[in-house]
Amino acid sequence: MAGRKKPLVVITRKLPDPVETRMRELFDARLNVEDRPMTQPELVAAVREADVLVPTITDTIDAALIEQAGENLKLIANFGNGIDRIDVAAAAKKGIVVTNTPNVLTEDTADMTMALLLAVPRRLAEGANVLTGEKKWSGWSPTWMLGRRIWGKRLGIVGMGRIGTAVAKRAKAFGLSIHYHNRNRVPAAIEDALEATYWESLDQMLARMDIISVNCPSTPATFHLLSARRLALLQPTAYIVNTARGDIIDEDALVRLIQDGKIAGAGLDVYENEPAMNTRLLRLATQGKMVLLPHMSSATIEGRIDMGEKVIINIRAFFDGHRPPDRVLPLRI
Repeated sequence: MAGRKKPLVVITRKLPDPVETRMRELFDARLNVEDRPMTQPELVAAVREADVLVPTITDTIDAALIEQAGENLKLIANFGNGIDRIDVAAAAKKGIVVTNTPNVLTEDTADMTMALLLAVPRRLAEGANVLTGEKKWSGWSPTWMLGRRIWGKRLGIVGMGRIGTAVAKRAKAFGLSIHYHNRNRVPAAIEDALEATYWESLDQMLARMDIISVNCPSTPATFHLLSARRLALLQPTAYIVNTARGDIIDEDALVRLIQDGKIAGAGLDVYENEPAMNTRLLRLATQGKMVLLPHMSSATIEGRIDMGEKVIINIRAFFDGHRPPDRVLPLRI
């Protein structure tokens, strides 16, 4: 882009130093060194002035905000795969291209999903707290801190995309039987390699599984996909893990069912109203019935740098007159 004016790129949160350095080299990049979420007035000022906005999942880029965008804003290069907080249709109507960063967080998220699949039935967080709590550990006992065996259990995966498939590969190595529900059946070669069983009916799958892993995207169609009615189908010995999006599960219903002993427990990395936390979830965690993580399934240095590189590639492609490789198209315009 030598000899041309560099586009003004406003970045809403602190990114890894290598990513920010490269952005400063290539663009007129305005950084958020304090890593403080932008206020609504600050976001309005950004979209009125910027050529490119680089938001994250902490920003809501809705139709009202997009309507206030200046003529210069031509690209919203999301730092993240999920675009559920960006009104892609409103952007398209305004002539603004939206991109995201797919395919770089698959392995990291699958790793954390597998960690929760182990942590919840085997009571890992509960056990770790014994050694750091106020009471002194009294030593080993044959009937103390008993969890559930993983080997031989049935895992039901809700959403057999890239992440769901990566989870299945890990789970199979741990001796779990793989089952899945998806909008479309995966290719036969993948089913055969994973020895996976496809369930067209989500209800029927939920009622038969020992562990449920939620790995589908957040869309209007998946809001409360695991509703109170569906959660009630789970066996009392079943566990549920969610590293996708919090609003896929009816959180209040999940709390009630675990409190009543109708679901054995849960491992959550995402929440309906994060960063605000349901106090009843926290109470269940202190009782050893849940393992709660602060939305960190994709939090690796390698993953964040890969995300930043994708953002940079999308911006460069756009201003070089090419179609950005990770353009997101609206369902309807």
